[in-house]
Amino acid sequence: MRAVIQRVKESYVKVDGDIISQISNGFNILVGFCKEDYPSIVKVFGKFVDKILSLRVFEDENGKMNLNLVDIDGEILLVSQFTLYADLSRGRRPSFDRTLEFEKAYELFLKLQEEFLKRWSKVKIGAFGKSMEVQIINMGPATFIFDWEVKDL
Repeated sequence: MRAVIQRVKESYVKVDGDIISQISNGFNILVGFCKEDYPSIVKVFGKFVDKILSLRVFEDENGKMNLNLVDIDGEILLVSQFTLYADLSRGRRPSFDRTLEFEKAYELFLKLQEEFLKRWSKVKIGAFGKSMEVQIINMGPATFIFDWEVKDL
């Protein structure tokens, strides 16, 4: 599983010109799954969610990254992005050979969403498998990349 976590002032997802999800002050999380993830990666979902909720990357009154999402009562916009596992090493077109198949990725995405909602109510999602327009207004910018591999379980 690969996730790109961006600290945002605001973020929204549009599908067919309509805003379907919107947050302010929190994290936009782009998440993708590779073939090796299925089905074992679900074992780390709880740990991953706990890490995200406790990640101290929001500024306190002194301008230091000292507050977490819970401290600021922030929101999460969780968006699937299969292109996170694109291989750009050869040729001019990305290869998606490592990307998990649609149905299995959707299953994992729903389980991850469920795990987030068990711990934090302010979670919104994009539209899985749809072409989306994702607007992100970064704070900082502060962007973090998490890679969780099944071999590390």
